[in-house]
Amino acid sequence: MDIEQARFNMIEQQIRPWEVLDPRVLNLLADIRREDFVPSTHRHLAFADIQIPLIDGEVMMQPKVEARLLQALAPEDDDNILEIGTGSGYMTALLAALSKHVVSVEINPELNQMAAQHLEDAAVFNTSLEIGDAAMGWDKGAPYDAIILTGSVPTTPESFKHIVAPGGRLVAVVGQAPIMEAMLYERFDDKAWRTTSLFDTSLPALKNVELPPEFIF
Repeated sequence: MDIEQARFNMIEQQIRPWEVLDPRVLNLLADIRREDFVPSTHRHLAFADIQIPLIDGEVMMQPKVEARLLQALAPEDDDNILEIGTGSGYMTALLAALSKHVVSVEINPELNQMAAQHLEDAAVFNTSLEIGDAAMGWDKGAPYDAIILTGSVPTTPESFKHIVAPGGRLVAVVGQAPIMEAMLYERFDDKAWRTTSLFDTSLPALKNVELPPEFIF
């Protein structure tokens, strides 16, 4: 496989047509080697328009979904960012390249270790990787300028909204299969928010996230 041609095709045929036009994001996707963050057994699928399985039911998102969420979060050079769900470390690397510092929380120690190695190999050092259950929030280090959840939640993530700094953003995939929406929450002050629906998608749920009670008929 011609790696560079496959990377070019991913950007031009998947990502750009999905309304990802921010040059910072497009340039970053060309520079950071996604294939180095993919499990070796799936390396040949690094640029495919699919979710790539990791372990314990976790996945790497489709490239176009990663790119669209990153563009919506719009990291800035002086941002302190919180990522919930480190996974392979690829999104962590993207966030770190556009911000001051990234705190990334992963519930699975094996994935945490794998991501740490990937980030070290890629010379990404402005990150702090934590092991913990952040399904109900993560107050340590709060407030954050930007927060991204890499697993879905069933309802608006209020436990994360309160740790967004004024002027900050939160990106999450909200809903239950088969109906989920990628959402952007922008905080203006203590009470004023703007909520934007970005696109329809589907992601595995965050581990231990609290599901709403089912209707009983």
